[in-house]
Amino acid sequence: MKRDTFIRGTFIATTCIILTKILGILYVIPFYAIVGDEGVIIYGAAYNIYVIFLNISTIGLPLAISKLVSEYHALGYERTKQRTYKIAGTIMIVSSIIVTVLLFVLAPFIATNIISVPDGYSEAFLVSEITNVIRVSASAIIFVTLISMMRGYLQGMKYIQPSSISQVIEQAVRVVIILVGSYTAIHIFGATIGMAVAIAVFAATLGSMAAYIYLKRKKKQIPKTILHQEEPPITRKEILKKIASYTIPLIIMQLIMSAFQMVGMFTIVRTLTEHAQYAIEEAAIIMNIQTTLGQKLNGIVVAIGMGVVISLLPSLTNDYTKKDIDAVKYKINKALQILLYLTIPMAVGLSFLAEPVWLMFYGESAYGPNIFQISVFISLFVSLFTTVLITLQSLSRYKALYIALISGFLFNVIMNIPLMLLFHHIGLPIYLGNVVSVIIGMTIAITIGLYDVKKHLDIKYSNTFKQAIFIVASALIMYVSLTGISHFIPITNLSREMSIVIIALYSIVGACIYFILTYITKTFNNVIGTKLLSEIFKTKKEHLSYRPEDN
Repeated sequence: MKRDTFIRGTFIATTCIILTKILGILYVIPFYAIVGDEGVIIYGAAYNIYVIFLNISTIGLPLAISKLVSEYHALGYERTKQRTYKIAGTIMIVSSIIVTVLLFVLAPFIATNIISVPDGYSEAFLVSEITNVIRVSASAIIFVTLISMMRGYLQGMKYIQPSSISQVIEQAVRVVIILVGSYTAIHIFGATIGMAVAIAVFAATLGSMAAYIYLKRKKKQIPKTILHQEEPPITRKEILKKIASYTIPLIIMQLIMSAFQMVGMFTIVRTLTEHAQYAIEEAAIIMNIQTTLGQKLNGIVVAIGMGVVISLLPSLTNDYTKKDIDAVKYKINKALQILLYLTIPMAVGLSFLAEPVWLMFYGESAYGPNIFQISVFISLFVSLFTTVLITLQSLSRYKALYIALISGFLFNVIMNIPLMLLFHHIGLPIYLGNVVSVIIGMTIAITIGLYDVKKHLDIKYSNTFKQAIFIVASALIMYVSLTGISHFIPITNLSREMSIVIIALYSIVGACIYFILTYITKTFNNVIGTKLLSEIFKTKKEHLSYRPEDN
């Protein structure tokens, strides 16, 4: 294997994550048709709990491993790098075993306390089925933890391609087993809905096993490193302290980012029912659209940010450790430019196609398309938010990281309800105040982070701001052009099948319009260009040339 350059790594990681997200969204339609409402209740309750326990198991260590491996590799401390990986890996394996046992033992208690039983269903039956499915899901935690470790190691060594491909393998195997297994169980063997859902959940275990086998084989292909220097003595205690110093900020970052969503979950229903006379069922539907269903669709845009982050963290850490500040400046600006170039038109396009997109995935909804049309722009700010925070993490700017996180979060907490009431007072949909609150809160965090990086590195963002203006202008012209076309080819009042055709048609037309506009204005060449395109297909030793205006 050969290492990936920063640009190639970003491209590969982004492509694979988007594909993984699309697979993860598309399978929902046939799966829900197979298992019905009862299966959806069981699956949703069990899988959400599994994800929570999985996050507890990994405790932010995969990204910490990526940073530590990159840092020690840059210093030439190969023995310390391997020791650190083994120590961090041991922590993750032990935590995954503990979490697996806890999930298995606590499954009945969890099932009893999380389920809200709809009319017409037996509470005892649903609790029993959810308990069984939760216990089945526990089997995936150890394997997912193992592949998270290996992905962190490979990403830290700049082997982005195998790490990213393993995600697609994991998701593809999972989706195939979910659909084939659940259909076969119900329609061929006559199994219960609970058994079909158990098979679907077990697909996470089989998918992670397939990815583990692939990564294990790829890890063995890494060329042996020749030791050129003596390493300073670094004790196990020092390594553990360093692991903790990198892991704790990541945990705090993940918790606060999750808390942004929790603010809406705790305030939307109460505000809508007490101040806007919404029925509680109606308010609950709106809350679910904003905090759950819409966020799944937003994941397609957020995937671009995650692709940038996966490549950016080890690359920045490597350059910063070597004190190659010019390369650090270049990569920060280039990461922001690529992120904006890709996410802005995607968010604008999804906003324009909100009705057919919502119809295709979730069916008809009185509120879904209208809310998603605005809330999709949260995904743009989440991507920038994540990239800026990971940049601070890469540069070990922890004080600024905490200030940015806490400032943005506190604004969202304090202003969420007042903004919803303000929107209601001026005649706009009250629930859109929550969207604006989240966006402003994240903008505050982004601004603080970028300012700290600017102050610390003396970096200039002028070229990035210039490209951003052209990108926004091109995306707006694309939106206006598509609006004009919609007078001849409607995007409303469609069937579910026809919405798929319309989405494909408008996506192709919109992408062509956007590309032509950015090509004419030379934005494409300035942000991507032939030089960066060649980087995408280059796997040799990383070499980047940078110009003063990039900084």
